[in-house]
This record gives sequence, C-alpha cells and structure tokens, in this order.
Amino acid sequence: MKHQLLLFRSGAGLLLLAALFSVLLQACATRASEKEPPVTATTAAIPADGHIVKTSTFSDNLEITGSLVANQEVSIVSELPRKVVQVHVKEGNVVKAGALLFQLDDADLQAQLERLHQQEKLASLNEARLKDLIEHDAAVQQDYDQAITNLKVLQAEIRQLQVTIGKTRIRAPFDGRIGIIHAYPGALVSANTVLTNIVDDSRIKVEFRVPEKYAHLVSINEQQTFTVASDTVHHHAVVIAKESSLDAQTRTLLIRAVTPNAQHALVPGQSARLTLSLRTADNALKIPSQALMPSAEGYAVYVARNKSAQLANVQIGQRGAYDVQILKGLSAGDTVITSNLLRLTPGAAVSFVTVK
Repeated sequence: MKHQLLLFRSGAGLLLLAALFSVLLQACATRASEKEPPVTATTAAIPADGHIVKTSTFSDNLEITGSLVANQEVSIVSELPRKVVQVHVKEGNVVKAGALLFQLDDADLQAQLERLHQQEKLASLNEARLKDLIEHDAAVQQDYDQAITNLKVLQAEIRQLQVTIGKTRIRAPFDGRIGIIHAYPGALVSANTVLTNIVDDSRIKVEFRVPEKYAHLVSINEQQTFTVASDTVHHHAVVIAKESSLDAQTRTLLIRAVTPNAQHALVPGQSARLTLSLRTADNALKIPSQALMPSAEGYAVYVARNKSAQLANVQIGQRGAYDVQILKGLSAGDTVITSNLLRLTPGAAVSFVTVK
C-alpha cells in the first residue's frame, strides 16, 4: 500500500512539472509575440516589360491591292480594208518609234497616184502657157483662173492619195516591245483589225484605289512601296496623279504611281501589294497595341507608378499594325506595362525585365 502511494505521489509530481513547463512555454511565446510582429509571406513583384510613352509622328499603314499598267500600250490596227503583203517585225522584238511593222497592198493606189501625176504635168503646162498669154494680153483672165484651179485641185488629190498610201505602211507609234502577231502575209484585214500590240514597259504605272477616309492622306510625289507575286523585292513607286473625284460605286479614289522598269522585271497586268504609309498625326502619343485592354469605359492600360501597377483609362485614335494612338489618359514620360497583364491588379508590385 505504501508502495502504491509512493508511485501515485511520484506520477502526480511529474504531471505537475509538465503543466508548469507548458505554462512557461506559453508565457515565453506570448512575450515573444509581444516583442516581434507576426511573420507573414512577402508578396513577390510581378515581372513585366515596360514602354516609355513619347511623342512622335503617327503613321497608319494601309495594305491594299493594285495593278501594274504599262507606261504606254496600244493595239496596232489597220485603217484600210486591204491585204497584208509583208510583216517587218517578229514577236517580242523591241522597236523604235517609226519602225515599219506591216506593209499592206497598195498597187492600185500607186497606179492612181501615177495617173494624177501625169494629169498634174498637163495641168502645170496648161497653167504656164495661159500665164504667158495673159502677160501678152492674148488670153482672158477667166481661162487662166480655171487652169490654176485645176492644177491646185490635182495637187490636193495627190496629197490625199499619198496620205492613203502612207496608211498602208503601218509603223510603231513609240519605242516598245511587240506582242503576239495576229496577221501574216496574204491575210485580208478590215479596218480596225488588230494586227499586234506594242507595249512600252520601260516604266510601269501602279494603279490602286484608296478608301475615301484616307484619300486626302496620299500626296503627289510621295513614295510608296509594293511587292508582286513573282519575287520578294520591295519596289518603290512615286505618286504622279490622283483622279479628280471619288468613284460613286466604291467610294474610293484612283491613284497612279510610276516606277522605273529598266530590267523589264515587272510585267503589265501583274497585281501589286502596296503598304501605304499614311501620315496621320504629328507629336502623337503612341503605345504598343498589346498594352491596351478593354474596360467598362472603353480602353485602359496599366501604368507603372512607384514600382506598382496603376490602371488608367485612355481614349484611343488611329490604330496601326503594331501601335495605337493615345488621345487622352497618358502623358509623355509615362511607363506603360506591355506584358503579364493578366497577373496584374491595381496596386500590384511590378519589376521590369525590359523597358523600351
């Protein structure tokens, strides 16, 4: 019995000591908590890219399709219903202005011309004889007037016939390249029959249509850039003319530009892809398009202030391929955040990786 009592007293002592130790630990913890603030997790700064807003010229790029047109191009036709007797040119040849291309049959015209020349000789002799008689008062003036008139009429008929004979010799109207020949010796052609085409492609005209919104932004003597499907070269053309009015059906303005084509690499009829640089504003504020976010009031951007992200509502103007013009809401020198936008909240700490 005494042994059990001793064990009981010993166990109770141990329990008492454990309780006292627990109380001491709680007291120490309480004092430590009173001396030091509670430990919390530090919020890490969100990495992002920034863009410093500056004033510059804002250019709106417009991509449109145009067509290449030869500097000069005409169809060579016959003005007379006659037979082709000779072709003096080959397909694809480059010829000079005035070069003989086709010879039409003119045998009957040459015979008529010979007859008129003989009549002219007789009329000239008659006029000279009467003139001598008039000087000696041996003929009346009326006879001489009739003779001189007959001579002048014959000379006019000769000139007219020579013009007709000239039309049987079809010549190149300008320097150019001959196309496909459609008539050969022996072919009987009628008036306005196309014999071939001639193209002057030493220069190429680029014709394109611009929507009415941008019509006033394309200026004469302005250089534009275009490409064609046959190569990857960026060609340059200078605007030389604009149509006087808009097309009523499409509400577009026809514009013509010219580019050199000394190597004949560009072919009339090709389509051209133009990237028009339309200068729309000077001293404009612009930011990258990826910084823009839709908001309840239109658009907003995150601006970095004191190393934290602040939401700013903005009003936008023109939009380009990669930039957007800011009309209200930002000032020059502001730093807008362009990446990691989905992780940002107003007041979030920001650490810039790059700043442009």
